[in-house]
Amino acid sequence: MPIDLPRFHLAHLPTPLEFLPRLSRELGPRIYVKRDDQTGLAGGGNKTRKLEFLVADALAQKADVLITVGAVQSNHCRQTAAAAAKAGLRCLLVLRGDEPKETTGNLLLDHLLGAKVLWAGKRSREEVMAEVADEERAAGRKPYPVPLGGSTPLGAAAYALAMEELKAQMEAQTLNFDRILFASSSGGTHAGLVVGQQITGFRGEVLGVSVDEDRETLTSTVARIATGTASLLGQPRAYAPQDISANVDYLGAGYAIMGEPEREAIELFAQTEGVLVDPVYTGRAAAGMIDLIRRGVIRIGETILFWHTGGTPALYAYEEQLTE
Repeated sequence: MPIDLPRFHLAHLPTPLEFLPRLSRELGPRIYVKRDDQTGLAGGGNKTRKLEFLVADALAQKADVLITVGAVQSNHCRQTAAAAAKAGLRCLLVLRGDEPKETTGNLLLDHLLGAKVLWAGKRSREEVMAEVADEERAAGRKPYPVPLGGSTPLGAAAYALAMEELKAQMEAQTLNFDRILFASSSGGTHAGLVVGQQITGFRGEVLGVSVDEDRETLTSTVARIATGTASLLGQPRAYAPQDISANVDYLGAGYAIMGEPEREAIELFAQTEGVLVDPVYTGRAAAGMIDLIRRGVIRIGETILFWHTGGTPALYAYEEQLTE
């Protein structure tokens, strides 16, 4: 990587690259998994990589509080709270909607990690975050607002680096992947992998499986972030939506609503490989991968990588749906 960005070390890297033999026998293609659920930091996940750069930037700006937004079971918010604790910063989380009756999964961990949780109600989370940031400044503090998912060019740079990490692992194991699949939502991980593909020369498909956004919204967002990331890393390129590979066929009943495809994927990964995927992100992407294999879009002779972006603490908020 041509530019060495300031970094606040949080993640256990490199994350393992594992072959999944029983899942491969069950489905047909040779399937590997990149275990970013094992980045550490209060349950791990892909946001830990991004936060290494975002927290370093916050500290460089003398910030004393991280503020971010998310849903009730936000993996990003949980990891942001953990990163703030490790860096000695306060953390304010603005979550969508109203406070639920039960405090489970990621929300429980937010509280354990010392974050102050605010509820947006019927207002937009971004509007509430802007107001909270203004209040912090008026009180003499220095807030560092982090957009949804940490999906900025700086945050996405972490996944351009992650592609270099993967390239080294592929060379060590004499591997070549026909495609990489992963959950895509706020676009930062997706954008970073796209830029990393450019930097490393990876020739396979980098396919984001949307968990909530339509094609136009997702590809436009990823292209915008990727353009900024490429410039930041000294590899300028103007990405267009048509440059972004995305599948939007597996949105189900909506964001965070687990259906039978997600449930099957969760059980299949768990019962063949002892790997846990979550109901919202990795479970939906895994369900998409399974269907693409069964429909012959992903061919039996391919070698593919499922990039596990974490999220397993959310499983504990879906007890009824997973045990009924």
